[in-house]
Amino acid sequence: MLEVRDISKRYGSGHTQVVALDSVSFSLDTGRLLAVLGPSGSGKTTLLSLIAGLLTPSSGEIVIDGHAIHLRTAAEAARFRRTTVGIVFQEHHLVHYLTARENLLLVPHLSGRVTREDRTRADELLASFGLTERASHRPALLSGGERQRVAIARALMNAPQIMLVDEPTASLDTDRGLQVVELLKQQVHERKMTCVMVTHDPRMAEHADERLILVDGRVVEESAHAT
Repeated sequence: MLEVRDISKRYGSGHTQVVALDSVSFSLDTGRLLAVLGPSGSGKTTLLSLIAGLLTPSSGEIVIDGHAIHLRTAAEAARFRRTTVGIVFQEHHLVHYLTARENLLLVPHLSGRVTREDRTRADELLASFGLTERASHRPALLSGGERQRVAIARALMNAPQIMLVDEPTASLDTDRGLQVVELLKQQVHERKMTCVMVTHDPRMAEHADERLILVDGRVVEESAHAT
């Protein structure tokens, strides 16, 4: 379970202080996909960065399975992201000179070595995302939807407990965007992960299990859909 308890993030001080998040609280069970909506500057990406341990909250706490993430050292936070968190960035961040399969295998490579089991897992993930025939293609030869699927598959290589996804459909048309969100939701349910997805599109949020709307760093609406 992910618990965000009264989290605030402030930059600067005095009359120049900027409040990115203001007393945000919510909890998310295992196997659930949460869509975080809000206008630009509402604090959505800041929230993802706090959960990932890339930023430290000014106040409040973030707890995952009973462990306070914000109390970890920098080294512990890096290890947490490497072993527990899968992050999908808005711009994919695929390595352009590597094939789809090699982009997935980059995850274990950065941890030290690539095993036969890693190669099998990469092939299985590509197959589950309908990318077997595209495994040997570099990103430039893939469509926008295919690149996004490769990015999500890569984030699953370390079997994360937490998935953090930043605007996964921003560069896709509605049909391809819905396909990506439905595929992400399927993976969250099947693999019993906890997933927080930032999106600007209410149509995509309708397919999540739960929804949170941020405005000016505050929660203005929270709701759950039946599954």
